[in-house]
Amino acid sequence: MPDSELQRRMRRIWAAIRDIPAGRVASYGQIAEHAGVPRGARQVAYALRHVPDDMPVPWHRVIRSSGHLAFETGSRAYRKQAGLLAAENVPMLKGRVDMKKYRWQPNLDELLWKPSAAWDDDEGVLP
Repeated sequence: MPDSELQRRMRRIWAAIRDIPAGRVASYGQIAEHAGVPRGARQVAYALRHVPDDMPVPWHRVIRSSGHLAFETGSRAYRKQAGLLAAENVPMLKGRVDMKKYRWQPNLDELLWKPSAAWDDDEGVLP
């Protein structure tokens, strides 16, 4: 059965998130652009809500472009994300991550030559 466009798009989004290195963060919009889904920040949020349980995706590295976490301040999910970021030496000051310092900015070589996490899919083909 062929994949739907939505499934292919979600796989590209998950692959883009897996490309974010530890100690860096990316915004929802940045991931959408990286995955080839321009103006798709909400689709990134949708894809994050539907990550398969057996797929390791570093969801905690995706935050708002302002540097704030998307969860309600003080909630269990907020504390978990903040803790995972802190474990990767990404501090939060006054409830925000310093995007100028910790924003993932892949260079051209990384974009062109680094194998995408999508190559790890079962079929070994890009989505």
